[in-house]
Amino acid sequence: MPLDHSRPFLPLAIAVLTVSDTRDAATDRSGDLLVERLTAAGHRLADRAIVPDEADLIRARLEGWIADPAIACVIATGGTGITARDVTPEAFASVWDKEIPGFGELFRWLSYAKVGTSTIQSRACAGVARGTLLFALPGSPGAVADAWDGILATQLDHRHRPCNFVELLPRLAPRGARA
Repeated sequence: MPLDHSRPFLPLAIAVLTVSDTRDAATDRSGDLLVERLTAAGHRLADRAIVPDEADLIRARLEGWIADPAIACVIATGGTGITARDVTPEAFASVWDKEIPGFGELFRWLSYAKVGTSTIQSRACAGVARGTLLFALPGSPGAVADAWDGILATQLDHRHRPCNFVELLPRLAPRGARA
C-alpha cells in the first residue's frame, strides 16, 4: 500500500524492551536492530530496557511505560517462544485492554516465507493498554526485521493508507485515561 505524502509524518516515542536471561547491552543485536529501524524511520527512542524472562519484571516495566503519556508504543523482543521460560505473551496479556490478534497472525504468515513451519513456534502478539500500543516480537534479528519491515514500518506511519495505528492513537485510551 502506498504512502500518502499529502499527510504529515508523525514521529512516535517508542520504548524498546528486550526480554532475555542471557543478553546484555553489548549482545542485544535484536534490540539494536529495532532501535536502528525505528530511528531511521523518523521515530524517537523514548526508553530502552533489558529484563530477564520473568513475568513480574516484564509486567512492571510495561506498566511504567504505559503510565507515561509521552510513550505511544512499546516494542519488545524475546520471550515469545513455547519454552517454560518464555512468558512475554502472558505478561503482555496481563496489562492490555484489548488484544490485536491480527498482528501475530500476520507476523507468522510473513515469517512462514522465510522459516517455513518453524514459524508456528512463535507467539508474537500485540495489544493496547490505556492508549499505548504494545508489540511482542521473537528474539531473533531476522524476526525483528520481518516484523518491522513487513508490518510495523507502515502501521506506525501516519501516511500509510488506507489506515494505520497512528491515526487511531487518540481514540485508543479509555475516556479520561490519557491526555
